[in-house]
Amino acid sequence: MASPSASDGELSPFPVEARRIVVTHRLPLRAEPNPDAPHGFDFSLDADALPLQFARGLPRPVVFVGALPSAAASIPASEELAADLLARFACSPVFLEPNLHTNFYDGFCKHYLWPMLHYLLPFTTSSGGGGLSFNADLYRAYLTANTQYADRVFEHLNPDEDLVFIHDYHLFALPTILRHKSPRARIAFFLHSPFPTSELFRAIPVREELLRALLNADLVGFQNYDYARHFLSACARLLGVSSHTHRGYISIDYFGRDVVVKILSVGVDIGQLREALSSPKTAAKAKEIATRFGGRQVLLGVDDVDLFKGIDLKLLAMERLLESRPELRGRVVLVQINNPARSPGRDTDTVRAEVQTTRDRINARFAKPGYDPIVMIDDPLTMHEKLAFYTSADICIVTAVRDGLNRIPYIYTVCRQEGPISGGVAGAPRESAIVLSEFVGCSTSLGGAVHVNPWNVDDVAEGMSSALRFNGRDKQMRQEKHYRYVVTHDIAYWGRSLDQDLQRAGKDHASMNFLSVGLAMNFRIVVLGPNFQKLSPEHINPSYHRTGNRLILLDYDGTVMMPQGLNTRYPSQELISVLNELCSDPKNTVFVVSGRRKDELARWLAPCESLGISAEHGYFTRWSRDSPWEPPKLLVDYDWKNIVEPVMKHYCDVTDGSYIEAKETALVWHYEEADPVFGSSQAKELQDHLRDVLAKEPVSVKSGHQIVEVNPQEVGKGAAVQRLIAALGARGRMPDFILCVGDDGSDEDMFKAISAPSSKSAFPEAAETFACTVGNKPSLAKYYLEDPDEVLKMLKGLVDSSSAQQRPGAGEGLRPQVSFDVPFD
Repeated sequence: MASPSASDGELSPFPVEARRIVVTHRLPLRAEPNPDAPHGFDFSLDADALPLQFARGLPRPVVFVGALPSAAASIPASEELAADLLARFACSPVFLEPNLHTNFYDGFCKHYLWPMLHYLLPFTTSSGGGGLSFNADLYRAYLTANTQYADRVFEHLNPDEDLVFIHDYHLFALPTILRHKSPRARIAFFLHSPFPTSELFRAIPVREELLRALLNADLVGFQNYDYARHFLSACARLLGVSSHTHRGYISIDYFGRDVVVKILSVGVDIGQLREALSSPKTAAKAKEIATRFGGRQVLLGVDDVDLFKGIDLKLLAMERLLESRPELRGRVVLVQINNPARSPGRDTDTVRAEVQTTRDRINARFAKPGYDPIVMIDDPLTMHEKLAFYTSADICIVTAVRDGLNRIPYIYTVCRQEGPISGGVAGAPRESAIVLSEFVGCSTSLGGAVHVNPWNVDDVAEGMSSALRFNGRDKQMRQEKHYRYVVTHDIAYWGRSLDQDLQRAGKDHASMNFLSVGLAMNFRIVVLGPNFQKLSPEHINPSYHRTGNRLILLDYDGTVMMPQGLNTRYPSQELISVLNELCSDPKNTVFVVSGRRKDELARWLAPCESLGISAEHGYFTRWSRDSPWEPPKLLVDYDWKNIVEPVMKHYCDVTDGSYIEAKETALVWHYEEADPVFGSSQAKELQDHLRDVLAKEPVSVKSGHQIVEVNPQEVGKGAAVQRLIAALGARGRMPDFILCVGDDGSDEDMFKAISAPSSKSAFPEAAETFACTVGNKPSLAKYYLEDPDEVLKMLKGLVDSSSAQQRPGAGEGLRPQVSFDVPFD
């Protein structure tokens, strides 16, 4: 049980329903060397650590899982230390062996994955010349480390009660590992870095594995909509899964489970800031800064030293400002605070050297006695010192070229509102101005900032100049707008919002029926209905043997046929052989029911003499190869085609890769060769367009797998099946066994027709029915098979078991020797 100190703040108003397990790269602890301490260190909670601040918005109890602080990372694994940290701080340490941690964090995370997420492409296969190299050994270390995090989580996890919150790209793989061990776990993942466009993300060799890992969470969070949009696009392009919006929530249907996509920038710890701002240390430092820079306007930058913070661009913009506005020389100073690099290396050393060179050059140009236009602070500052600079700055400048979690403008806003006043009038309205890169995660939440393109030095310089020109009222209005947002969207709000959305996303887990699929990082779970199960010989064979009038209904594409290309639809010899064997049994009536044109099906299935075909969703039917096609007795007007065809042609013209298929009864717009995201968007637009122009026509507009189809309302596979059953009844062969197999939305009409027939009088109520969908997905069918290969094995199993029944000595109820229930890999 976590101690109350876990959140280090006021108790949450929410009732305690379960533990919250917060998983981060490192625990929210400080470690101070102490030779007299049991393990050589004194540990304490780190008030600046984001996990601890995040927990302020969570109901108690909270347990933190992560690696030890870097200062204590060399401590060998110790269950005694683990028990002590858990008891005192609700922190459960992951003891990563030093070499493993180096390969995991410095190797894969910081020198491959982090640059990739920040848009640095691997232009070469090696790491020479500034390129990024994907190292399979480092990736294995990454997975091994994530597995050790999962092991520690499982020591505390009650999957039916607890909620798990995973933070940032260091633990991308963790949702998959947790889901594999606990399908019912409720898991949230929040990415603090940017998520790049799909064009860049697809350059990662293990891109599908990382995407599937995020989709194994119940909630995936991002700093802003741009990052979420890039993620959704990558899912659509690389995995073929699409998103939908309902009541303001974006979600992805991933094998029957809704994955919620959350968009909310991380706020600041208002309580901690207020406490530090009220300290005499902060006031004294602010007074010192006011004296040092008296009479000058202070522009402030606070950044980590890395490739993507744009520090050099900021200095160049300051140079351009002083060039274009000479009157500002001596009156404006840029204070640049450089935080220590999180992961040292050649890249950070290069950035630091370049920034110092640029500073020296600009100062040499514009310095005067007692005045340097750029003041750079490289020494570490205390929190009080740093907040004093925020309080004293007239303008805050953030020029990161790509940044996810950046709370600098939020901290500045709070400090300008609540910090000590040096030289000002108590009670006077507070003022501020922010020049903010449009590539920073928080940029969309600060509408009053001057948004700039950091790559355009002139644009940044103009932004600085505009901010300097703001009058007092302008600065007050911007400050008030930003402050209202920051205080209402602090980090406790962020925690509460994630917690509530994760509870909502996982509320049905306890009642869900899960199926595990795939190995290692390809693992996923499939949500099945309460009675949904895999079709096995034990289910179907006994019914098949004891019945005498069997109707077998098979869809074609995606059911008995796995197409190898857009124009390759011919069945295999094995399929032809199985269909012929089924048709040769006098007890069987076998039909292929497809949306395909009758001429195509007749040509492909010509070797099957006794096979029935119901083409174009049942509009045309023939009972054998030599029997004539029988259209239904429907009065159908096809004038609507004159309306539909030009509309579809327009969408073909503006959507590369799309085409129209003209059937006798329908028109179909295909977009399987189009860009998946654009094609899907165009399909939705086309569907709405057609429904609008066809509102008074007796037709239906349906979407299927990469198609939009228009056909008469009376035409459909469900109606076709009902007509087939009625015809069999009229011939004195009312079915007592019905097997119906299909894979897409049009086949659901068949499942409904045999599961809940509209006309009881024309339906064999005593028939044993088997509705089976292909692929694991929500369906009206009671049974499923994985793919066309399993469908073929199932049909072959019926044939072989029937032959076994007819052999001498075969008895009633003999168990079949052929199994098609292939276990998942």
